[in-house]
Amino acid sequence: MIRLLLVDDQPLFVESLKMSLEGYVDDFSVVGIAKTGISAIAMADEYTPDVILMDVHLPDINGVTAAKRILEKNLNIKIIMLSTYDEDEYVREALRIGSSGYLLKDISPTELIAAIRALQSGLVQISPKIASKLINAMYDGTSPKIPEVSNRFEWFDTLTDREKEIFGLIATGYDNQQIADKLNLAEQTVRNNISTIYSKLEVKDRFEIIRLANQIHYH
Repeated sequence: MIRLLLVDDQPLFVESLKMSLEGYVDDFSVVGIAKTGISAIAMADEYTPDVILMDVHLPDINGVTAAKRILEKNLNIKIIMLSTYDEDEYVREALRIGSSGYLLKDISPTELIAAIRALQSGLVQISPKIASKLINAMYDGTSPKIPEVSNRFEWFDTLTDREKEIFGLIATGYDNQQIADKLNLAEQTVRNNISTIYSKLEVKDRFEIIRLANQIHYH
């Protein structure tokens, strides 16, 4: 049984979320609902849930601050931040403090359930829109983050701009046909680029690509 704590101050949303999670599968149990960051910290201590779904915007302290305080006491709890928006400052801070994911609230119940289950793999769960934005910032010429990323992850600089773009799409869950459609390329061209990426980065599958992407997210 996966025990969940839900943190959100919007009653309609959080009750609907509870019904969806417990209604779709029989191995999820919502052990509590907190409406503020302070109560979330207290309930995390009381119930020690496996997973916390934490709204970023709360009426007292923000969800990232609450998550930080919870993780300082118990690193075994997995925390997924939920937000209506993909605010860069919250995303980066949430990942820096060790949150296990950052998802947008428009995610479907089945996608959310899959993301919660995937936490066991140790991979950070990030909405494709947010992940694409983070990856794109790494090779956008206007981004001040580029030198820092390049110094710590020399392998990233071995990729061409096109390969970096494809790397980002692989990391956010796109398959070959979806990458081809998005970039207006032939699928065979995408396959050739992916083979080159695998060779340059010395990886053998998409899971290793995702792991490399998560290394960047954490730094």
